[in-house]
Amino acid sequence: MKLVVDLQDKSYSIHIKPNALQSLGEILCENNLTTELFVITDENVKALYGEKVLTILRKAGLKPTMFSVPAGESSKSLQMADFLYSKLIENRATRKSTILALGGGVVGDLAGFVAATFMRGVKFVQIPTTLLSQVDSSVGGKVGVNHRLGKNLIGAFYQPAFVLIDPDVLQTLPYRERQAGMAEVIKYGFIRDAEFFEVLNNNIPALLNLVDGEMIESVLARCCSIKADVVGKDERETGLRAILNFGHTIGHALEALTSYGIFLHGEAILHGMRGAVHLSLLENKMTRDEAAISLGLIDKLNPPPIPKSISVEDVLYAMTNDKKRTTEGQLWVLLREIGDAELVRHVNEVNVREAIRYVLDYPVN
Repeated sequence: MKLVVDLQDKSYSIHIKPNALQSLGEILCENNLTTELFVITDENVKALYGEKVLTILRKAGLKPTMFSVPAGESSKSLQMADFLYSKLIENRATRKSTILALGGGVVGDLAGFVAATFMRGVKFVQIPTTLLSQVDSSVGGKVGVNHRLGKNLIGAFYQPAFVLIDPDVLQTLPYRERQAGMAEVIKYGFIRDAEFFEVLNNNIPALLNLVDGEMIESVLARCCSIKADVVGKDERETGLRAILNFGHTIGHALEALTSYGIFLHGEAILHGMRGAVHLSLLENKMTRDEAAISLGLIDKLNPPPIPKSISVEDVLYAMTNDKKRTTEGQLWVLLREIGDAELVRHVNEVNVREAIRYVLDYPVN
């Protein structure tokens, strides 16, 4: 299956198919990306797929070099970017080089940021290996690193040459990572497609256990299709694209408050979605019945509990570092109903506090 992100002269393809990794060399050749290939991955993915990818590329007559970084959110930093700049310089990379990001969201964001800034920009390819990165971070061109005061505060919009999604690699993904990735999957149902929401609500166990390859491929394609449509209409997040941040306002705050050490990204976003749903109810955007159905789906993914030491004031303070905040206030993604999101800048502060308290006090399964 092949989708297109329509950005005029920056348009690119998303290739989704089982065993897609075997086509990597062929697609690189089709895109004239055949010299000075540098694969950036993390230590976990390198152990699983590093040698396989290098072999595929060498069989295609290419000469790749691979660099790896420690697995985990801590690698998404300026310090690690500097490490990779040094590796590229030491290996005589040039402006004709291509960077291949092989890994999850951390690797994709980090490698993309390095590609966007090294020698003022070199081409790069996204090869996502986690559910979360396959449906979200690999598509759309957002690349960047974290700052100790907030997530994704340093970065750029920089589109890949193409995205290669192989559903088969999800078989080696830990179950917890699949659950966390499903947060970004259900996001698309919440914000854009009520029928898709219903499909997901009825099939969460099967999807998490990867029992139906065709269904998995269909879900990946629908997520990428929605994101491609939104990005095609608003590449640089001046308006519509911000709906993709549903659940991220509180979610990013929780990640920062726990030093990115307790929650996987999707787990924090699930808590953030609960807050956004409850705030939508408090702001009279959403009916009580729809809110209950929404929370029911989130409950099926069962994120880890929030530390009791975190207070409403802590979350409010962490939210002040959100990159979507302006002098006009915090930008919220709220729901009018399932499948219909809207951007809201002016929200009752009492309701915001109540929504955060609701999330912090939510009963643990």
